[in-house]
Amino acid sequence: MLYWLAAQLDFPGVLNLIRYLSFRAGAAVATALFLGLIIGPRFIGWLRVRQGKGQPIRDDGPQSHLAKKGTPTMGGLMILTAMMVSVLLWMDLSSTYVWACIAVTLGFGAIGFLDDYDKVTKASHKGLSGRLRLLAEFIIAGIAAMLIVQHNGTALYVPFWNGPALDLGLFYYVFAAFVIVSFGNAVNLTDGLDGLATMPVIIACMAFTAITYLAGRADFAAYLGIPHVPGAGDLVILTGAMIGAGLAFLWFNAPPAAVFMGDTGSLALGGTIGVIAVVSHHEIVLAIIGGLFVVEALSVIIQVFFYKRTGKRVFKMAPIHHHFEQLGWPETTVVIRFWIVSFVLALAGLATLKLR
Repeated sequence: MLYWLAAQLDFPGVLNLIRYLSFRAGAAVATALFLGLIIGPRFIGWLRVRQGKGQPIRDDGPQSHLAKKGTPTMGGLMILTAMMVSVLLWMDLSSTYVWACIAVTLGFGAIGFLDDYDKVTKASHKGLSGRLRLLAEFIIAGIAAMLIVQHNGTALYVPFWNGPALDLGLFYYVFAAFVIVSFGNAVNLTDGLDGLATMPVIIACMAFTAITYLAGRADFAAYLGIPHVPGAGDLVILTGAMIGAGLAFLWFNAPPAAVFMGDTGSLALGGTIGVIAVVSHHEIVLAIIGGLFVVEALSVIIQVFFYKRTGKRVFKMAPIHHHFEQLGWPETTVVIRFWIVSFVLALAGLATLKLR
């Protein structure tokens, strides 16, 4: 909105700063962070009153988690509010990529909200059925993929290889939707300990801030040998807003958490990172930068597969962060070590920009 207003006035005086992505990205971080910290206490109080018993805790989970019973969930509403206000203020809303990202953020957030609402209001605490959730997610991700492909093509770029891109044709729509949906659910599975998912999401956003900026610049993209995506640089405002909103939420989500983000936040944030990776043609690099989330999801898949086939468990408990808890690691130790792993993987993902 502010970008549009400044453009209508031809960027006079100090408003000329709004031309620069770096200024708007920094402003987006500050706006989302400030707003999140301001609304946080009242939001948490409102959630506590509305939800009563708060987040249901599984009886078959780690026994130490029973002490968290009653902690309000759906804190993702706080993240999305701060993030969307910041995006609408500072982003160039004429970009198709922006609306593809917003569609996924709000669409996945709505699915997560309905799931969280069912869990806290119904006696069964089951939430939406898995099939219904996946169907809705793939529809939203498919719409986003169609918006992106109109301007971005169907090429798949492979890191570490300087040869021609692979044109997936119509299959790319399925592939792009799969990336968005799978990453949304991977972040959702990771959100099981206080602060565990929040910081790796922030780290991934920092990495994609660099990637989208470089991909949006023809000169830098040519130098690095990465695909040039005109307009992708505008997404640094979105990643900046996610970083600011995530930091504000982490203030309240740090151990011991005063609020959980719930599916409302984890699905939306994961899906948004997935669509950013699709826009920037770094879908495979996403698996490196977000490797922690990938391992968390794979641990669940492996556990379920082997248990159904053999009746035995590979891990003491899945997702894998619970496995380490069962080994005797304190929750804060698991969280901080996983943050370190996430940071190292983000650096490894960024290293692929030049290793072509």
